[in-house]
Formats: sequence, structure tokens, C-alpha cells
Amino acid sequence: MIDRLRTPWWALRVALGAMAFLAGLDKFFNILADWPGYLSPLAGYLPLSSSSLMHIVGAIEAVVGLAILAGYTRLGGYVAAIWLLAIAGNLVTTGHYFDVAVRDAVLAVAAFTLARLSEAGAGASAGGRLVEATVIGRTGRNAA
Repeated sequence: MIDRLRTPWWALRVALGAMAFLAGLDKFFNILADWPGYLSPLAGYLPLSSSSLMHIVGAIEAVVGLAILAGYTRLGGYVAAIWLLAIAGNLVTTGHYFDVAVRDAVLAVAAFTLARLSEAGAGASAGGRLVEATVIGRTGRNAA
């Protein structure tokens, strides 16, 4: 069963890792979107410009994306899931972009799924350590 989950695990790892990294990187260039336009009006209470806030957000997203791509899928998946839910909440407070908020909530579920699959040993983790895995009543050593 674990072997059958390896392909979806890789698909989630590559897609979520690349998405987070590229979206984070674009916060510095605004090629994909005008990112400050997605900020909640509540962000106006912060002592930062919208551009500075987007640069901080971008750095965090890029690091999370790199962590997922580097094999830290359990930690990266959970951080990405929480981060994406926070982004969805931010979008709801704008009174606009509800479609994007729903998409980000679904992506949060995908990131949570990546983290849970990683816990179950469905893919390769950073360092390629070995863990015990039980597969249909049989115990064997598989790369986690």
C-alpha cells in the first residue's frame, strides 16, 4: 500500500513545493500578480508598508517551498497548510477574492495530506533515514 502512495506523494511534494517557492519569489517581482492588492484592510494597522509585508511573506513562502522540495515534507506540509489557511482568512477579510480563498483552503488540505502521507512513510524524507513500516500485516524497512 505504501508503494502505491509514493507517486501521489511525489506529485504533492513537487507541486506544493514549487508553488510555494515560486509564489514566494514573485512577491519580490509582482509578475504573477499585484500581491499587495490581496492584502486585508486590517494589514493597514501594521507598522509596515504593504510592499515590505509582501517581502516578508515571500521570504517565508520561499523557505517553506524549499523545505518541501528538500524533503522536509512533514514539517513543510504542516507549515504550508497553516499558512494557506491564514492566507484564505486574509482574503475573506478583503470582501473580495472568495474564489481564491476557497482555492487556498483546498491547497491547505493538499499540504496537510502531504504531511500525513510523509508521516505514514509514503515517500522519501530528508536524510533518507529508514523507518519501520507495517504494510498489511507485514513489517519491513522502507525509506520514509
